[in-house]
Amino acid sequence: MYRILEENQEVRKRRNQLRHPAYQKPELLATGPNQVWSWDITKLLGPVKWSYFYLYVIMDIFSRYVVGWMVATRESAALAERLIKGIYEKQGIEPGQLTIHADRGSSMKSKPVALLLADLGVTKTHSWPYTSNDNPYSESQFKTLKYRPEFPDRFGAIEDARSFCQVFFPWYNKEHRHTGIGLLTPEMVHYGQAQAVLRARKEVLSTAYQRHPERFVRKEPSPQPLPEAVWINPPKIATSDGKLHKIQPTGVSKSLTYSEALTFWM
Repeated sequence: MYRILEENQEVRKRRNQLRHPAYQKPELLATGPNQVWSWDITKLLGPVKWSYFYLYVIMDIFSRYVVGWMVATRESAALAERLIKGIYEKQGIEPGQLTIHADRGSSMKSKPVALLLADLGVTKTHSWPYTSNDNPYSESQFKTLKYRPEFPDRFGAIEDARSFCQVFFPWYNKEHRHTGIGLLTPEMVHYGQAQAVLRARKEVLSTAYQRHPERFVRKEPSPQPLPEAVWINPPKIATSDGKLHKIQPTGVSKSLTYSEALTFWM
C-alpha cells in the first residue's frame, strides 16, 4: 500500500515541519556617503553580573562615519525609531536616497522601525539568517570600540558608558586613520574633504621623491587611494570567458575594472 501511495506522491511525514521562507542575499553597493547605512546594537557590561547597557550605533559604510549613536538601558524599537528619525533629518536625507542594513534583531525587524523607514522613503535590508558576518562594517566598528586600551571591563553606571562614548566617537570620526578608506578619517570622506587631503599627500610625497630619489628603489611613491565603491555581499559576475568572478569589497574585480564589473552586474 505504501508503495502505491508513494508512486502517487501521497506519502509525507506526519509530524508538522517548519517551512522557512526563501531569503534573498542582500547585495548592497555604495559609491558615496549617505547611500548605505549599517546599524547594530551591542551590549556593554554593567556594574554587576547580568547587567548590561545597550549601545546603538548607525554608520555610513562608504565613509565609515558614525552618523549617530545612543546608550540606553534596554533594547527598544521605540528608541531605535527615535534615533533613526533624528539622524535622517540631521543628515538631510532625501526619500529614495538611502538603504539601511541591519541584522535580524528584534528592534531591527520591529514593525515601528519598518513603518518609519517606509514613511521616510528608506529601503531596509537584513542579514541572511544565521550568518554572523553579513553586517561586517558594524561588527568591525564594535571591535575597534572594545579593543581600545581605555575600554573598561565594566561600566559603573549608564553615565559612565555615555561619557566613554562621548570621547570615543569624536576620536573615531575625526582622528582615527582608517585603513579601509586610504588612511583618511571618516569625517574627511563623509564631508567631501578626501580629495584635497590626497592631493596634499601627493605633493608631499613628490617633493620627498625629488629631493631623495635614492630612498625609493622601485617608483615614485603615491598615497593610498580612496576606494571607488564599497560592497556588502559583492555579487559574482560572469565574464566573456564564462568564468565567475567575485567583485572585491573595494569595487574592483580580480580580472575586470570597476566600470566593467558594474556593467556586468547591472
